[in-house]
Amino acid sequence: MGGKLCPKIILEGTRLTHKTEIAFALNEHPRIVGPRRYRYHSPIISAEWCAFTNFPWGRGLINFEAAEEAQAMETYATWTRLFELQRYYSWIVDRFHISTKIYQRREHGRDYDFGWLEERLAALGFRLVCCWRDADSFAAARYSRLKVSGNPSQYIDLQPFIDEQQEFRDLCDASRLPCLHVDISENDIPGAVERVADWLEETGGLDAD
Repeated sequence: MGGKLCPKIILEGTRLTHKTEIAFALNEHPRIVGPRRYRYHSPIISAEWCAFTNFPWGRGLINFEAAEEAQAMETYATWTRLFELQRYYSWIVDRFHISTKIYQRREHGRDYDFGWLEERLAALGFRLVCCWRDADSFAAARYSRLKVSGNPSQYIDLQPFIDEQQEFRDLCDASRLPCLHVDISENDIPGAVERVADWLEETGGLDAD
């Protein structure tokens, strides 16, 4: 029997960079989570869940209002404590604190310090994967997304996504968590997953300490 695979991955990046598709693919890849003879429950967590409001596309961990700040920070602390209590498991997170930091800074001028969070995540072996694409590839990505989106209005203006992309890259580089940048301009999700798997294998990111 081989060693237990316990990768801990946070996918960050602006919209239309295939973070969710990559998260699902990582969560079923034998190099990441081991071979599976059948499909079973394996969680993918997201700060994008709009769980603070009782209506679709409402507020949550990323776009909370000032009055919900304590709730948001408690939620982050709760997720982190759950990771600590179950450190010998694979955790794949589709957007987390970097997305919150960028949204809150851009929309409300609030700059949150998540040093406390990253210190605890780093101790558990969490890694960042920053997904990005060339600016001229956003239009084609939007065309594909509009075929399936339940909220197409959010993709009318692509410029905010293009503008904030460098912020994601800069903050991921400044993070205390190890980071891999993945170019998804060609929409090659299988290729992106293999690059992540290679990186984790090469840097010891598949095993728990």
